[in-house]
Amino acid sequence: MKIIKRDGHIVEYNPEKIRTAIGKANSEVRGKEKVSKEEIEEIIKYIEELNKKRILVEDIQDIIEEKLMELDKYKLAKKYITYRYTRELVRKANTTDQTIKELIEGENEYWNNENSNKNAQVVTTQRDYLAGITSTDITRRFLLPEDIVKAHDEGIIHFHDADYFAQNALHNCELINLDDMLQNGTNINGVMIEKPHRFITAATIATQIILAVTSSSYGGATISLAHLAPFVRDSYNKYYKKYKNRNLKDEDCKKFAMEDTKKEVEDGVQTFNYQVNSMTNTNGQAPFLSVCMYLGETEEYKDELAMIIEEFLKQRILGFKNKKGVYITPAFPKLLYILEEDNIKKDSKYWYLTELAAKCTAKRMVPDYISEKVMLELKKNEYGDGECYPCMGCRSFLTPDRTMSVGNIAKAKNYTKGKGKYYGRFNQGVVTINLPDVALSSNKDIDKFWKIFDERLELCHRALQIRHKRLSNVTSDVAPILWQYGALARLDEGESIHELLHHGYSTISLGYAGLYECVKYMTGHSHTDNGEGKKLGLEIMQHLNDAAKKWKEQEDIDYSVYGTPIESTTYKFAKCLKERFGTVKGVTDRDYITNSYHVPVFEEIDAFSKLTLESEFQKLSPGGAISYIETPNLQNNIDAIIEVIQFIYDNIMYAELNTKSDYCQKCGFDGEILIDENMEWYCPNCGNKDHNTLNVARRTCGYIGTNFWNKGRTQEIKERVLHLDNKVVKV
Repeated sequence: MKIIKRDGHIVEYNPEKIRTAIGKANSEVRGKEKVSKEEIEEIIKYIEELNKKRILVEDIQDIIEEKLMELDKYKLAKKYITYRYTRELVRKANTTDQTIKELIEGENEYWNNENSNKNAQVVTTQRDYLAGITSTDITRRFLLPEDIVKAHDEGIIHFHDADYFAQNALHNCELINLDDMLQNGTNINGVMIEKPHRFITAATIATQIILAVTSSSYGGATISLAHLAPFVRDSYNKYYKKYKNRNLKDEDCKKFAMEDTKKEVEDGVQTFNYQVNSMTNTNGQAPFLSVCMYLGETEEYKDELAMIIEEFLKQRILGFKNKKGVYITPAFPKLLYILEEDNIKKDSKYWYLTELAAKCTAKRMVPDYISEKVMLELKKNEYGDGECYPCMGCRSFLTPDRTMSVGNIAKAKNYTKGKGKYYGRFNQGVVTINLPDVALSSNKDIDKFWKIFDERLELCHRALQIRHKRLSNVTSDVAPILWQYGALARLDEGESIHELLHHGYSTISLGYAGLYECVKYMTGHSHTDNGEGKKLGLEIMQHLNDAAKKWKEQEDIDYSVYGTPIESTTYKFAKCLKERFGTVKGVTDRDYITNSYHVPVFEEIDAFSKLTLESEFQKLSPGGAISYIETPNLQNNIDAIIEVIQFIYDNIMYAELNTKSDYCQKCGFDGEILIDENMEWYCPNCGNKDHNTLNVARRTCGYIGTNFWNKGRTQEIKERVLHLDNKVVKV
């Protein structure tokens, strides 16, 4: 018999706990009110003879109370009820002490591996985690209904970022309106920041804005390099004027001014990279930052933008030095390279940037690629025009702008009437449904499957409404950098952000995980089979979208379907599925479940077939999605990467290539650090297993991680198969 505890965990039945509980109450009464050992055993026998496969701990306690009263042991029953109530108060009074102790002593597996970009031993990270543990406790006990907490604990759903939820001011991710803040000024910590007049100053101010914004939110943030491009021209004009004042020939003035400008761009990009990777925000980490490289964002400053993009790619190819002084792959910033007509063909003006991007991908795993062509087909604004814009962080895409007819509700100073607005918009948060649990709960009955699916979706809906309502209480004063000084809006002091939560200005995400395992259990096939499995997979994705559409129409809130990057939750979901349903071959027999709609990592499939198939599912994941392929070392085969890049442009909106670029500090090995059968990382050259002297960079689920992973994610990384060999493939 299994016992379902209050926190949702399932444990083996242990009659000794019943004996102990009744015994403690028994010691507080006298004479005839005491119950005999034989009577205790009769109560235990009664419970066991119910032959329940599972039973709630509360139900067992109810039975004990009833049996004691049937024995006329009313005082004893009262003592037992008092004991039970006291235990409940103790449980609710403080649930954080042990977790905090384990965190500080480095013994808590969850917090040690919660985020592959955070080191739980560092004091700044520990401070964030201490606050997070407290927030999670408050969230569980006071802010969420018991059924949602229970569903979260059992892995039926996942209520994301509970460690930040106690603060009602915090939202998930955003596209920072850097253009407005740089061109029209901003304010950081009470200091007025005026418009800069040269590139290096603008780049430095941008990093300060990024730090302030990411300290007032959680999740990922994105800026566009197009917003820095005008300041390159300002620098050039400054240098040109300097040489002109020296009465040099105009030809020489232009030459020397361009040389100085290129040097300033180099220095400015280096400063930006150093700042972003050395700063620690209030979340105890470097900002989760993505940088967009989209030539199509500007016509006037396209050449200046190209200069910045080129320098970012060159410096990323070089890498950053580790503590041994060796260049390694950094995690941030994530680079987003937009593929467009001006850079996708070999005879196009900016083809040289795409070649450089391919070399950078081969060496450092970035940039990731967004197809302008496909995105314009998928992302239509309220007037039917296609829009191209970056994701917020690693994969969160805003819905196409619906606010053009509503007007400038954010009061942005760079608002253009009739033009789609994306920078300054944000996401309110995520709740994820565990699709394999829906399937396993249905016992392969398809009618029951859809019924349970709808029940679980409504559970997610209520949890998302709670997220939304918590943000509805926020006024602009709680985070001036966001709501008053241009990052997301320029509202008045004390003004509510309520309107920004509606009309399509911000999104809220219905996440999903484990489509493969769900379909595999229901049909016996992968959703990649181009048959029965794929058909059900697409129906499930459409069902998610139908639910989000219905909620959106009812509430004027942009619910959007989001392919969740379940970094640590992949392991949690897998453990919960095993506890609830045992080991089911091909479904629960691993320590992870598959991210979103992805082809499972162990399934053999070539790169082009994978991207083609996943493009169909990516269309049905409009609030967040990214596809990837695993490759060998392609630094000597850039042509193969270019083949993939050009295929992405024609076939899928957003994709990345996962290469390997590791380093062993003990022996100097520069190659792929491996994983043994015990899920331990080791250097294949010297056998080193010390995480402190191994530099490993792997794509976790969108971002690159560099601080190692939990058991489930490590197994997932180990089982990834290659989708591309080391040959040029013509498609």
